[in-house]
Amino acid sequence: MLAPMPQSDAQWLDHIITTEDLTVLFQPIVDGNHPRIFGYEALIRGPSDCPLHSPLMLFGTAEHEGRLVELDLLCRRLAIQRFVERDLPAYLFLNVMPATILERDFREGATIAFLKHAGLSPKRVVIELTEHAPIRDYALMRRAVAHYRDMGFRVALDDLGAGYAGLRHWAELRPDFVKIDRHFIEGIDQDSLKQQFLRSIIDISRNLDCQLIAEGIETREEYHTLWGMQVTYLQGYHFARPSEEPPRGIQHLMPTPERQLATSHTAASICRPVAAIDARVRLPTLLERFKCDPGLRCVALVSQGLPIGVIRRNDFLTLFANPFGHSLYAKSPVDELADKQMIVAREDTSLELLSQWVTETEGGRHEDFVIVDDSGHYLGMGNIIDLLRAITAHRVRLARHANPLTGLPGNALINDELATRLAEGKPFVAAYCDLDQFKAYNDGYGYAHGDEVIIALAHLLQTTLLDEGHFIGHIGGDDFMLLLSGIDWQAQCQRVLDRFAAMAPDFYRPADRAAGGLVSEDRQGQRRFFPFISLTIAALPVAPGRFESAMAIADQLSELKCQAKRTPGNHLLVERRHP
Repeated sequence: MLAPMPQSDAQWLDHIITTEDLTVLFQPIVDGNHPRIFGYEALIRGPSDCPLHSPLMLFGTAEHEGRLVELDLLCRRLAIQRFVERDLPAYLFLNVMPATILERDFREGATIAFLKHAGLSPKRVVIELTEHAPIRDYALMRRAVAHYRDMGFRVALDDLGAGYAGLRHWAELRPDFVKIDRHFIEGIDQDSLKQQFLRSIIDISRNLDCQLIAEGIETREEYHTLWGMQVTYLQGYHFARPSEEPPRGIQHLMPTPERQLATSHTAASICRPVAAIDARVRLPTLLERFKCDPGLRCVALVSQGLPIGVIRRNDFLTLFANPFGHSLYAKSPVDELADKQMIVAREDTSLELLSQWVTETEGGRHEDFVIVDDSGHYLGMGNIIDLLRAITAHRVRLARHANPLTGLPGNALINDELATRLAEGKPFVAAYCDLDQFKAYNDGYGYAHGDEVIIALAHLLQTTLLDEGHFIGHIGGDDFMLLLSGIDWQAQCQRVLDRFAAMAPDFYRPADRAAGGLVSEDRQGQRRFFPFISLTIAALPVAPGRFESAMAIADQLSELKCQAKRTPGNHLLVERRHP
C-alpha cells in the first residue's frame, strides 16, 4: 500500500528528510585571471512537485519546525557525495549555517566524517557561512572557524551587504573569501554608486588579505565592469546556471576571453548603449525624452545608422527656457540644433588616444562622445567620467602587477598581452630570456649584486627593444618574456645578445674578470669553474590560429628554453618546426 502524500509543509519536510529526497545542483565559480573554474557552489532544491522546492521555503520550514540543524547536515552530506560521484575538479563551496557549527558540527566533527566516507580532502572544501539568523556568540564562532581551518578547510562569508551584520562578521571571523551580495552586482556597469561601494570593499579585502567573489552576474556588461575592477572570482547565470551536471571547462563559461582582454582598454570597454535619435524627428519628441530621463546628458543623432551630430541636455533645454522657445523651435528638425563637431571614436580606439582627443578640444565641451563600429555605424555613447575611471583602473592594474625590482610588466600583464595578441590574429614571436650561470654568480657575489645584473638586463632590453614597439615583461628572477613583431626581430635579439656579452665582464671583480669567470659550488655541492654570465633567448614564432591560449604558448616556450640552454654562451634558438 502506497504511503499517503504529505499535506502540510511539516509533513513534506519530514518526508524529505526521511527519504533524503533532495536535489544537489552545482554552479561554477570562475577565476577570471587565468581563466579557469575555481570551484563549485553546492545548492539544494526540494522535490519539484512539492511546496518546499525552493530553498527559502525549505529552510524556512525547517527553522520553524526546529529541524534546521538536521536538514543542514543532510544537505551537507548529500552535497559532498554528489561532488565526489561526479568527480568535479577544483573546490567545493559548501553552504553551512553558523547555528549548525555551534550546535553540533563544531563538537562532533560531522563534516570531517562525511568527507572521510566520501574520500574528499578538507583542503578542497570551502565552508561557506550562510546567514539565516544572527550570530550571538562571536567568541565561540571564532573558535569554531579556527577549528575548521586547523582541519584544512577554508572559510567564506556569504552575501556581504545583506542579512544581519555582514561587515561585523567579516571583521570578527576574518574569512578567506567574501561573497558580494547580488544587489550590488546587478546593473553595476551603469551605477557609479555601486562601483564606488565595490571599490571600498576591494580596498578592505586587500587590507584583510581576503578574496572577493562577485555573485549574481547575469550580463556581459556586468562581467566586463567587474573584470576591469580586478574582481578575481565571478559567479552567476552569465557563466552557467546551477545544474546537476555542471560544466567542467572554462571555454563554455567565458566566451572569447582573449577578445575581452583585447577590448578591455579600448573605447568599447566604456561604451554605453544609449538609444540614438533619428535626425528626421521633431524637437518635441526629443524634449519629451529628456524630461522622462533625467540621467540622459547627451544623445546622438543618426541617419541610416551613421552619427551626424549630438545634442547635449543643457544646451537643448536652455532653448526652451525662453517663454517663446517652444513656438520658435517646435517645428524645427532636430539636426538644425545638433553639434556637428562631436568626437567620434571607433570601438577599438585606445583609451589613451581617446583621452588625448577629449582634453585637446577647445572649451572642454566634449564630455560625451560617440562610439562607432568598424564601418562607422553607431554603437553607443561614452563619457569622460567613465573614461577617467577606466584609465585610472588600468594604471593601477599596471602598477599592481609590475615586477617590483624592474618595474616591467609582471605575469598577469604578460598573460594579458599574450591574449590580446592572440585575439588580434596577427603573427608575432614570443621569446623567453634566461640568464645562464646566474646561480653561481648569486652564490659568489650575493643577491644584491645579482639584482644589479637583473636590473642591468632589464635596462638593456628596454633601450634595445622598446623603441621598436616590442613588449618586454619580467616573469621573475632572471626570466624575461619578449613579444616581438616585424621582420627584423632576429637582428634585434642578436643585438641584445652582443650587448650583454660586452657588458657581462663588468659584473665581476678584476681577478674573476681576468679568469673569465668564478669558482663556486654547483647544485650537487661540488666546487667548479663557471664562465661569465650569458644570456639565452628561446624564440617561438606564433602564426594565427596555431595556439588557442597564452598557457599553450608558455608550455611550448618552456620546452624550447630547455633545448636552448643546452648550448653554452649567449645564444638565440628559434623554433623551426611547423605546426
